[in-house]
Amino acid sequence: MDDATTFLDADPFSKQLGIRLISASPGKSTLHLDISDKHLNSHGTVHGGVIFSLADVAFAVASNTSGIPAVAINTSITYMKAASSGALIAEAKEFSSNPKLGSYVVEVYDQNREKIAIFQGLAYRKSPKR
Repeated sequence: MDDATTFLDADPFSKQLGIRLISASPGKSTLHLDISDKHLNSHGTVHGGVIFSLADVAFAVASNTSGIPAVAINTSITYMKAASSGALIAEAKEFSSNPKLGSYVVEVYDQNREKIAIFQGLAYRKSPKR
């Protein structure tokens, strides 16, 4: 988890949003976000961009736990329910992988474990330079 902590600490945008690392292991991560007024849109619910960003960061942490740098090449999200207070938790898990690509699913929940969104991401693993 030390590498995941270092990885997340180097991301100023995540810090700005208030994203915290709960756990990380190879191909997995769990992140937490306490909802505040700065996360809300004009409807009084968490902005979709905040939910996407939380899921994307969970994906980034999970896809970089192997020690090989990875970057997103495709992502998508489906929003299931609005949230307006409390907390959001993002749980990322590797779905499949090969030496060049990793596929991940991130589920975003509220503090009551009600599903808020499902995110899918495809990561490209950078080859070491020869």
